[in-house]
Amino acid sequence: MTINPDLWRGRRVFLTGHSGFVGGWLVHLLVGMGAHVAGYALAPPGEPNLHDLTGVAGLVDGGFGDIRDGAALASALAAAEPDVVLHLAAQPLVRRAFAEPVDTFATNVMGTVHLLEAIRLCPAVQAAVVVTTDKVYDNREWAWPYRETDALGGREPYGVSKACCEMAVDAYRKSYFESARRLPVATVRAGNVIGGGDWAEDRLVPDAIRAFTGGRPLVLRNPMAVRPWQHVLEMAAGCLTIAERLIAADADAANAFAKGWNFGPRTEDARPVSWVADRLALHWGDGARWEPEDGARPYEARLLMLDSTLAHGELGWRPRWTLDTALARTVEWYRARHRGEDMRAVTRRQIEEFMDDQ
Repeated sequence: MTINPDLWRGRRVFLTGHSGFVGGWLVHLLVGMGAHVAGYALAPPGEPNLHDLTGVAGLVDGGFGDIRDGAALASALAAAEPDVVLHLAAQPLVRRAFAEPVDTFATNVMGTVHLLEAIRLCPAVQAAVVVTTDKVYDNREWAWPYRETDALGGREPYGVSKACCEMAVDAYRKSYFESARRLPVATVRAGNVIGGGDWAEDRLVPDAIRAFTGGRPLVLRNPMAVRPWQHVLEMAAGCLTIAERLIAADADAANAFAKGWNFGPRTEDARPVSWVADRLALHWGDGARWEPEDGARPYEARLLMLDSTLAHGELGWRPRWTLDTALARTVEWYRARHRGEDMRAVTRRQIEEFMDDQ
């Protein structure tokens, strides 16, 4: 199953979170296929960032705004008159959620509710995709991957906020979008996303790049934790794959696709943090290495994997890159930036390579 560029040519898309890491890659992917993208997001959190390095601002209409401001969000959505809404704006960091739980819940839960309400009142919207996380599941540390039918829940603010987001979507879906109006809304639960242009705090790849460029060892807080790692373009492709089904199907079929979907990596690409750190160091070279962190730290699940059988069977979606390929492309991106290359060109080249790898 491939993304259909013809379906996106001329399509009007409203993308929240366009200034972020995943959102920026989605902008380049969509614009490259001829879509018209309107963005709504906070300003990039610091320097450097993918938004500025690759010229995202010049590719989207609209500008910066806070999804916690319901009136401003509704006004921006109405002005954009989009066919499709892709919701990525969020407080996405586990450790920050521990430090700032109120802000995390306000952004991830009420921000999503504000968007759903704006969508409900905007007749132009035909379909929406809301991105949550693999951490929405009630993680029992068991040895098999989580399926879409497993219970939602969590023990820490970030995961719980995203589980609440899923429940808010389901409430709007059943209350407004299945009967009163044909407006299918799906949610996407992806794995730990990696790729060039991420400089977030307390994430493995950005921490590694900061350490390696500074000639320091990477410090790992949980080396044995197993996560479902995947390149950012795998997640982007999953979002667009399900969005295509929502807008192209008839009403009954669209409603059947309007549910939660896992878009995770191959089973063998759920790897310990230490394994990924080893591969990052190998690809980087120059004596790069890692060491374990000392001291107490907040709770994080030690084992988490996703079962993407539903997406395989019903959508024909498959991961295109192995984890080692994803890591190689990620390091290649940061190395190119370190050499002062044109990062918009590098980003687009990697998108072309990804799209060619059917």
